[in-house]
This record gives sequence, structure tokens and C-alpha cells, in this order.
Amino acid sequence: MKALFDSSSVNCSKLITKTYSTSFSLGIKLFAPSIRPAIYSIYGFVRYADEIVDSFHDYEQETLLNEFEEEYRKSLQRKISLNPIINSFQEIVLKYDLHQYVDAFLTSMRHDLDKTEYNTKEEYNDYIYGSADVVGLMCLRVFVNNDNEKFDHLKESAQYLGSAFQKVNFLRDFKDDINDLGRSYFPELETNTLTKSAKESILEDIENDFAEAYKGIVQLPLESRLGVFVAYKYYSKLLKKLKRADTTSIMNSRIRISNPLKFLILTKAYIRFKFNII
Repeated sequence: MKALFDSSSVNCSKLITKTYSTSFSLGIKLFAPSIRPAIYSIYGFVRYADEIVDSFHDYEQETLLNEFEEEYRKSLQRKISLNPIINSFQEIVLKYDLHQYVDAFLTSMRHDLDKTEYNTKEEYNDYIYGSADVVGLMCLRVFVNNDNEKFDHLKESAQYLGSAFQKVNFLRDFKDDINDLGRSYFPELETNTLTKSAKESILEDIENDFAEAYKGIVQLPLESRLGVFVAYKYYSKLLKKLKRADTTSIMNSRIRISNPLKFLILTKAYIRFKFNII
């Protein structure tokens, strides 16, 4: 039965989410049950594409990405794929008309195959749009259930949130990106070194993104608001830790949020949500 195959496909995407990100998996659990399968499906697809360009260095990454994209394109025509991750995703793409966002996402993934530096703000912003903003826009289409008026009203805030998350990730993963992947994302850097002035400029930019993003979070439908708010609070706390850390620590270690602190963030966010003070 096709319905059974589709259900098992979503379960595969759910498993990928739990395997790769306990924090994101927890956030999805805070969404209404009606929207969880779609978000699992989006995460599964983008996670696998990202894994191809970030982790499979002993394999022909470009070939793998080509085949992954080719199977995705075929699935849109056939409305099925024997790759369960793509199968669950194609259904969401067709239902919520996500085509342009997926195209932008795959373009940014291709940049990660050979582009190592982003020397201008334009290059940097284009990459972030494709790698992060569009993921937020895909999720927003699900959150508002294809309501175009609500989507247009909230899409700018969704992009700011995607940008903030990605920039925090860049700062947190600074050591791994430079040393392991040979990538330098921030245009502010000089010879791949994080100076104090560069750090201050980056932090100011991220804080502005978070401020603009919050304006949209408080207007999200109740079915998704708590989950997004928890993610916002988690990344805000991570940003505060990065702000307190000196540049040497950021360049040589990975700043983390402990599990007890994650639980505290969740508890406080839930209380604020229940009392409608988000």
C-alpha cells in the first residue's frame, strides 16, 4: 500500500532528525501533531544534502549530490521515490509549493563543494539565503498551511531567524569550518583570523537578526509558536555564551549548551507560552 510506504518514509525522516539533532527533534515535538511529519520530512532532506557536502570527503561528493538532486527531480514528476527521505520530502514540496526554495538550497549546497571563502556581503548573504533562510521559509509555508497572506506577512521574520541561526552556527563551528572543511564564511575575517573587531561586527549583525525575527515569532500560529520560540531561546543563549567567550576560545573550541541548561530553557519557554507572555 502506498499509504504504508509514505508513512514509513516519514518515519525514516523522523529517525534522521533524532539521530542528527536531539535539540531540533525536541523542538519538533513541541509542534502540533498535524505539522510534525512535514517538518521531519524537510529536515531529513536538508540534513542528507548537507551531509553529502560536509562529511563524505572520501567519496565522490559531487556525483553523490548530482544523483541526490536527480532523484529529487524525478520524484516531483513521478510523485514517488524509492529513497524514503526524498519520497517524504517530495510530497511536502508539492503540497506547499516549495520548489523555488529547494532550488536555492541546492545551489548553496553546491557552493560548499568548491567555494571556500565569502569575501563580500553579497556572496555571504546569498549563501545564507540558500542554506538557511529558505529552510525557514519552507517551514513557514507549513506553519501557515499555505495561507499566502500570513506567509507574506511573516516571511521576512522567518528569513531573519534562519539567518540568525546560520550565523550562530558559523561562529560556533568556526574551528571545524576553518580547520576541517577549509571554509571561511564571514567577510569580516582577515586571513581566517577572528579579531575582536570582527567578532563585535558579527555579533551586532546576529543580534539585529534575532530582534527582527522575534517580531514574527510572536505572531506565528499557536501550533508552531512554542517550538520556534524554544529554538529561538536556545540559539539566543548560545549567542550569549559566544559573546562572553574570547576570540581564541571560539577559534580553538566549540562552544556548547549543556543538557541541563537546554532543559531549563525549555521549561522557562513553556511557562511563558502557557501564560501567553512570549
